[in-house]
Amino acid sequence: MRTPRLAGLGLVAATTAALAVTGCAENGTAGPTASTSASNSASASAPAGAVPSVSTSADPAAVQALTGATTALDRESFKLAVTGGAGYRLTALIDAPNSKGTAQLTASGTNTELTVKSLLIGQDLYAQIPGITKGDTWTHLDMSRLPEGANIGLRPGRIDPVDTARLIGSTTDVHATGARDYAGTVDLTKATGIAGLNQVTIQGYGPAAQRVPFTAGLDEKGRLSTLTLQLPGSTTLEARYTDYGTTVTATAPPAAQIVEAPEDVYRVLGG
Repeated sequence: MRTPRLAGLGLVAATTAALAVTGCAENGTAGPTASTSASNSASASAPAGAVPSVSTSADPAAVQALTGATTALDRESFKLAVTGGAGYRLTALIDAPNSKGTAQLTASGTNTELTVKSLLIGQDLYAQIPGITKGDTWTHLDMSRLPEGANIGLRPGRIDPVDTARLIGSTTDVHATGARDYAGTVDLTKATGIAGLNQVTIQGYGPAAQRVPFTAGLDEKGRLSTLTLQLPGSTTLEARYTDYGTTVTATAPPAAQIVEAPEDVYRVLGG
């Protein structure tokens, strides 16, 4: 199978690992990976509510509104739904204040569909990956073995799979288009790792990566409701933020159901 063109967001790195380990990549490729090289590790990701640094050409009122909206992601739990093209779907329940969350990623290819689940509890990340885990077992990932920029979805200190704060922080010309609607462009070359887009993928976009159109919508309380990126190649990435304040039920699996991630996973993820 071939993974979707948008090989990013959430657990797509783990998905890529599964494809590589199980050998189901079409024509010998598994599509772009979501891990980053060691050269990217200096581009550390900010927490979900970090105040973005934006160009002075941006509308200050728009900057303030979007800054407040991203800050809310660190204060409240929420539900996230992300789509990218026809073959990528991610749903997640995020509780940043309590450092826990769950996510499910489905990547579809020709006659094939792969679903990866993840669970974050404090500093521990667990995943269920077809071809690696069996039945109800979970594989535990050692975060110290992964480069800073490796995109594996739910991650301690970077629980938002979209990495929304850094995404908006790369904005160059955000402006209001309505009462609670905003638009502008982002420079992906200045924010490697956001939305699961690694350096290789961004470099493949060429100069277009420096001016990627985006739109954002806020709800009546000034919290993010939608965020859309029009990626080069006509792929639309859309994230929807809903159910603020929802209860996120997430507990660590029983010890008998946990196995440490095999070496193949770390090699694919860049660790």
